[in-house]
Amino acid sequence: MNITKESIDALNAVVKIEISEADYQEKVAEVLKDYSKKANIPGFRKGHVPLGMVKKQYGKSVMIDEVNKLIQDSLNKFLVEEKLDILGNPIPKAQDDFSWDEKDYSFEFELGLAPQFDVNLDTKKKITQYNIVADDALIDKEVENLQKRFGKISAKDEIAEGVNITGVFKNEEKEIDKKYNFVLEDVKGKANQKKFVGKKVGDVIELKTKGLFADEHKLMGATGLTHDEVHGLNIPLTFTVEDITFTELAEMDQDFFDKVMGKDAIKTVTELREKIKEDAEGQFKSQGDQQLLNAITEYLIENTKFDLPADFLKRWLAVAGENPLTEEQAVEEFNRSEKGLRYQLIEGKIIKDNNLQITFEELKDYAKGFIKGQMAQYGNMNPEEKELEDIATRVLSNQDEAKRLQEQMMSAKLLDFYKEKMTFKTKKVTYENFVKEVYK
Repeated sequence: MNITKESIDALNAVVKIEISEADYQEKVAEVLKDYSKKANIPGFRKGHVPLGMVKKQYGKSVMIDEVNKLIQDSLNKFLVEEKLDILGNPIPKAQDDFSWDEKDYSFEFELGLAPQFDVNLDTKKKITQYNIVADDALIDKEVENLQKRFGKISAKDEIAEGVNITGVFKNEEKEIDKKYNFVLEDVKGKANQKKFVGKKVGDVIELKTKGLFADEHKLMGATGLTHDEVHGLNIPLTFTVEDITFTELAEMDQDFFDKVMGKDAIKTVTELREKIKEDAEGQFKSQGDQQLLNAITEYLIENTKFDLPADFLKRWLAVAGENPLTEEQAVEEFNRSEKGLRYQLIEGKIIKDNNLQITFEELKDYAKGFIKGQMAQYGNMNPEEKELEDIATRVLSNQDEAKRLQEQMMSAKLLDFYKEKMTFKTKKVTYENFVKEVYK
């Protein structure tokens, strides 16, 4: 057997594999001999079928199968030994005059090679890092929400200002059938609110999604659709009223504080507000970090220049899936996936160049921390180490869960690295202004 590589350019190459009969003959003979021991052919006892008959009946298919195995094994070994960093998978080149009736064969495979490039973390235009703070308006709102949660609820006959409304939103075309709870003040505009006022349990209200709620996230909750799906959505909805209640706000006394934060955890309204601010800003930090990582990702894709073996990748995409794609479909798929591929290459280089790889022990410790946090939410503040170890081992045995945790951990590791190596423009904003600026 002879394997050679011909470089077409920096991003494309062809591997040629030449196979002679001697390379596969022994393995084919071994398989056919095993067949003769197991074959069930009428007129012969099992294990006594003549080898010549087995060879005549199965010889060609066994030879083709063994040659294909030899090609694949040899090609994979060659790629590893030559340390070729390829994109996609090798594509076999068509041969018009190829015949399996020959004894010696020659195969060629096209390769798309990963580009060589450098990543510059010295940003010319500074990326904004948001410091999201909980302002008085947000804290006031959360205090009121807590007072409602622990307040006294009474039924009301009809919808009016200040009531809680529960019912089902429906739209057949979008298959919306969603039970949702909201207050009249969530509804946008006097015209829409007027449709609700005076309605009773069992009444059906005709609505439109466009401009229904002041907050688009409310529309997401009411329809069960994603942020992208509700953006600009303008379809009819029906709303069937199921429940109307009014909540009398709880008094902010020690009994209320104990219910909200635990026995004697806080004793004053000031302490409650400080705790709300602390918890909210902890959650905002996670959102701010995710936004920062997204902004860095976009910056690196935009400012790290390199070419891709685009023509090869389009041909590979056309044949890579279960169902072949047309040339036009392959081009569309490449255009959709190019950005992700570019960041995948950038991220891979950063990880490799800075030794940011994750060990199994690191992943297990991360999983244990994640599990411990979840257990704390249910009141188990000090789980035993053996219990954490057993749960983490079980979780990581699930490949999908292990991959999800590994991706989360790598994102956190990369963000810490970026924060250490890059400089940012810090901007202090309220959560409301953060949403306006980032999500527009």
